[in-house]
Parts: sequence; structure tokens; C-alpha cells
Amino acid sequence: MIIVTRLGNGIAVAVNPDLIERAEATPDTVVTLVDGHKLVIEEPLPRLVELVRAWRASVAAEAITLARYGNAADAHGADEASTADRTAHESSFGRVLRLPSREV
Repeated sequence: MIIVTRLGNGIAVAVNPDLIERAEATPDTVVTLVDGHKLVIEEPLPRLVELVRAWRASVAAEAITLARYGNAADAHGADEASTADRTAHESSFGRVLRLPSREV
């Protein structure tokens, strides 16, 4: 979820970026959700894009961590995982996300 501020009353609202259909600067930023609801927010359009990109990057980073180590608790013991195991997880997960190969 990203946190944005409603224009006018200053109330913070948590929005699921997956439900954003489009956002327009008209001149206020109007966010249209997939169900047709609209939010007019204080954040300018470029800031909204930054928030969504950062959220998506955090989701991808968490997915990579889970793919490598199984769960967050196991991540603390990550040093104990073999290099071969980590490489196998990275290459299979990288293909799913179409990440560039780290192989030289």
C-alpha cells in the first residue's frame, strides 16, 4: 500500500497501487481506481509515480528474499545457505521477472 493525502481535508489514505487504473494532473492529481472511484490527492503526479515505483520495487525485493531463503526468519541465517543454492534461486527467479543475467 502507498500512503497519499486527500486534497482539501489532509486525511492520509492507503491505496493499493494494483488498483490504480490511471492518474491525471488536471491541475490537481486525480487518481482513478479500476472500480471507477476517484481520489483527488495533494501529491503531484511525479511523486505518485515515485511512490508506486518504490512500492513495486519493495515487493520485488521481498519476493527475491523469499525465493532465496524461504521466509523472512530464514533470511537471518542466509550466510549459512550455500552459494549454489542461492545461485539456483536467483537464476530461476530472474527468469520469472526477466531480470538480466549476472553470469559473465
